[in-house]
Amino acid sequence: MSKIATRGLLSCLLVCAALIAWETPAWGQGLDLADLFDKANDSVVVIRAKGREIAAVGNASAGAVRFGETGSGVLISADGKVMTAAHVVDAMDEIVVQAVGGDPVKARVIASEPAADLSLLQLERIPEGLVVAPFGNSDQVRVGNQVIVIGAPYGLDYSLSVGWISHRWSPGTVYKNMPLAEFFQTDAAINTGNSGGPMFNMKGEVIGIVSHVISKSGGSEGLGFAITINTAKELLLEKRSFWAGVEGTELAPDLAELLNVPGRRGYLLKTVAKGSPADALGLRGGTTAATIGGDTVVLGGDLILEIDGIPMDSVENITRIRRHLGTLGSGLQYTIEVLRAGRSITVTGRIP
Repeated sequence: MSKIATRGLLSCLLVCAALIAWETPAWGQGLDLADLFDKANDSVVVIRAKGREIAAVGNASAGAVRFGETGSGVLISADGKVMTAAHVVDAMDEIVVQAVGGDPVKARVIASEPAADLSLLQLERIPEGLVVAPFGNSDQVRVGNQVIVIGAPYGLDYSLSVGWISHRWSPGTVYKNMPLAEFFQTDAAINTGNSGGPMFNMKGEVIGIVSHVISKSGGSEGLGFAITINTAKELLLEKRSFWAGVEGTELAPDLAELLNVPGRRGYLLKTVAKGSPADALGLRGGTTAATIGGDTVVLGGDLILEIDGIPMDSVENITRIRRHLGTLGSGLQYTIEVLRAGRSITVTGRIP
C-alpha cells in the first residue's frame, strides 16, 4: 500500500472515530433516551386527588359535586417529599400517589406557593422501588438544550415526551397570577395530567416542574411551561411556604358593587380543603354557582378582606401576605378579617 493510501486510510479511521465519540456521549454526560427513561422513571409518581366544587347546570346551581384530578410529581428526598404543581393538589380533600407498579400511598400538602404553581407533598410512606431524583442546576440550562418530560397525560401513566428548551422567562413576565415563577418554555408534548411532573436534562437530573400549556385546542401545541428547579428549591425548601388549603378569586370592583359590598375588595373563597389550616379556622367556601355577565361565579363563601392588616385585594398583596406569614415563627398568631353574610368578623390563626 502506498504512503498516500495509508495516510488516507488513517485519516478516514480518525474521522470515523471522532464522529462515533461525538455522537455517543459518555454515561456521565448524557444517556440514550431509552436508558434515560428507565433511570428517571423510577423517581416519578402519578398523583390522583379528589375534591369538591360547586357546579352549575344551565343557569341553576347543582350544589357541591365530587371530582378527580390527575397529575404527576417527583420524589426529591429520602423522607418522602414530592414536588408537584399547586393547582393539582392545593384545594383537594384527598391525595394519593402511585409509583411504577406500586400501590397507592396517601399524601398531604406541607408547603405551597401558588404564585409559582408549586406544592410540596409528604408521603405517608415511600412506595417500594421509588428512588430520589437528583437535582440539576437550572441556571446552567440553555435555549436549545434537549429535555424529557415524564408524566400522566390524560391519565396515561409514565408517558415520555422529548423536546427542547425554547425560551427562559423571568418571573412576572408570563402570567400575572404567577409572579414568582421563572419558567422554561419547551416544545416537549405536555397535556392534562403532565402537570407537576419532572422535566429532566439528558443526565437524568430534574431541571423543572411542569406547570401548564398555552393552547387554543386544549391539547399540546408546543407551548409548554415548567418552573425552573432552582426556583422550586428556593420557594419550597429554603423558605417557609405557607399552605392554606383554599381556592378562590379576587373580588373585582364590578362584582363587589353587584353584591352590595362596594369598596370592600378581597379574596372570595370558592373551596376550602378538608383538614387544611383554613378548614381548622372555620373558614367557609362557596355554596352556590351563579352566572353573572356570562361568567360562572361561586358565591356564599367567606370574603377575606385582610390578613395582619395587609389588604387581600391584589396578586401583589396576596404574595406579600404569603411572604409575611413565612417570616412568622412556629406558634405565632395572625389575624384574618373576613366578611361573612354581610358582617365583618375576625379569625385568629396560629403558624404550625
